[in-house]
Amino acid sequence: MGLSGLDIFKKLPKTNCKECNFPTCLAFAMKLAAGQASLDDCPYVTDEVRAELAEASAPPIRGVTVGVGDEAFKVGEELVLFRHEKTFFNPAVLSVVVSDDMDDAKVDELLKQVNECEHERVGVILKVGAVTVKSASGDAGKFKALIEKVKDATKKPMILMSEDVDVMKAGVEAAGDSRPLLYAATEANADAMGALAKEKDLPLAAKAADLDKLAELSDKLTGMGLKDLILDPAPRQAGQTFKDLVALRRAALNEKFVAFGYPTITFPCEETDDELYETALAGMYTCKYGGIVNLSHAEAWRMYPLLVLGLNIYTDPQRPMAVDSKFYEIGTPDENSPVLVTTNFSLTYFIVSGEIEGSKIPAWLGVVDVDGQSVLTAWAAGKFVPEVIAKFINTSGIADKVKHRKLVIPGYVAQISGELEEELPDWEIVIGTREAADIPSFLRQLSS
Repeated sequence: MGLSGLDIFKKLPKTNCKECNFPTCLAFAMKLAAGQASLDDCPYVTDEVRAELAEASAPPIRGVTVGVGDEAFKVGEELVLFRHEKTFFNPAVLSVVVSDDMDDAKVDELLKQVNECEHERVGVILKVGAVTVKSASGDAGKFKALIEKVKDATKKPMILMSEDVDVMKAGVEAAGDSRPLLYAATEANADAMGALAKEKDLPLAAKAADLDKLAELSDKLTGMGLKDLILDPAPRQAGQTFKDLVALRRAALNEKFVAFGYPTITFPCEETDDELYETALAGMYTCKYGGIVNLSHAEAWRMYPLLVLGLNIYTDPQRPMAVDSKFYEIGTPDENSPVLVTTNFSLTYFIVSGEIEGSKIPAWLGVVDVDGQSVLTAWAAGKFVPEVIAKFINTSGIADKVKHRKLVIPGYVAQISGELEEELPDWEIVIGTREAADIPSFLRQLSS
């Protein structure tokens, strides 16, 4: 159980210096106890006290890293039940299951889907996060061969799936230094599987029939010195899985129940044979509160909406997504290409740039820093206004790149055109379209 705010306050320097961005040491202590502040924010806490307060300052749900290199992922480290309270941090990871009882063609197809599943959305690359390698045959040789096949085909982190410790040992040997997640320790094999995970310093999933047994198993494994655990309540019934995931999150955050202070893993692919229902379950577990979500396939029709859902859920609701403020070259613009301007809200930029690309007319797209707000919102907030736009144009260097002096502004802010011409007397202000879908025809007409 973590320390209370008052317990933490007693150990702080009590200077009320405000350098932690809180008005008093007591306020800072209360936020620290709630997991909403970092001990590093206090510049005067001693190393001795820092060590004492490590438990209170650590996230109530431990962060666990699987894999190595650029493809490694982390799950956990969540602080809240609802994203509007603060934010969610480490997105749910989608993993595709391949099994050693599948024929080679099926495995090749699934691995091809995994590698080809990559989409760009508002500047973020969305992709499958892992491959779950399942030993359905119980044959260590087949399991090892499949792991080697997966390693050759993709750099994705692996989840090794077997409850037979001897089979798992063969799998760990084949996985080498790729830091796979071992799935799973159970009541029956906890001692041997825990010892293997500890010896190899690998993350371990714990699986139990109900939450009471899962708590006992978690305590046993942590008692063995294991820290990187992932929990699976394993009812394999959609309604009960959802209830268990919520109960685990509430217990960890609200009750500070240490045994449940770990990320989770789910298997919608084992809860139904209906592909549409499986995808719907995966969406539900992405929202609440699956850390790793296992699927039977990685076709675009199911993965793209799930990946976008994860992006939306795990985007900080208090910080709009923004792109860098500068001029972007759409296509290969030259000195005669049109010049357009918009805001740095990511969605606005990617919609507008996409329509410009679709027009096949190269253009210069200027993005004004308005703290990541859309055109109308930024205008209403006094951020996308003539003096700001003019300053951007004058300091961007765009005048040296084009011969003409025509600047296209969004149709939704046509009312600023007169003032903008006063701020930019050398430029002709052209009122563009209100809707992005009309940009291609507008550009063709403008260039004719």
